[in-house]
Amino acid sequence: MATRRNTIQRQLVYNGVKELNIHATAEQVYEYVIATHPTISKATVYRNLSQMTESGELLNIGNHYGSTHYDHNCHEHHHFICEDCRRVFDVEGDFSKMLDRMSGINGFEIKNINLSLSGLCEGCKSKKIFLTAEL
Repeated sequence: MATRRNTIQRQLVYNGVKELNIHATAEQVYEYVIATHPTISKATVYRNLSQMTESGELLNIGNHYGSTHYDHNCHEHHHFICEDCRRVFDVEGDFSKMLDRMSGINGFEIKNINLSLSGLCEGCKSKKIFLTAEL
């Protein structure tokens, strides 16, 4: 794979993902970057996100609720997506037993797990309990 130059735009995009620290979408990164650098184009942001994902500098953690989300935290971990507030959270844990149990199913050789869990985060769950209690 060809080495990419570390351009100012590339650094701005990477810093946007890292500083937002919310598993940002491309649109969120773009809005963050143009706040201080209004001449950067949306295409430049999208292109750099794609290139950094390909090079392993960022993780594309998938499309949730119609938008692809990016993570600067590239160590092995998983994600939880809240169905109410739609925030994405990191999940640390050892899921190797699951990998061991699934190996060989349908003849697959599983080398990696990218697990996404969904439900209600603690804050949204608390709000629902509070609202239910008021009724």
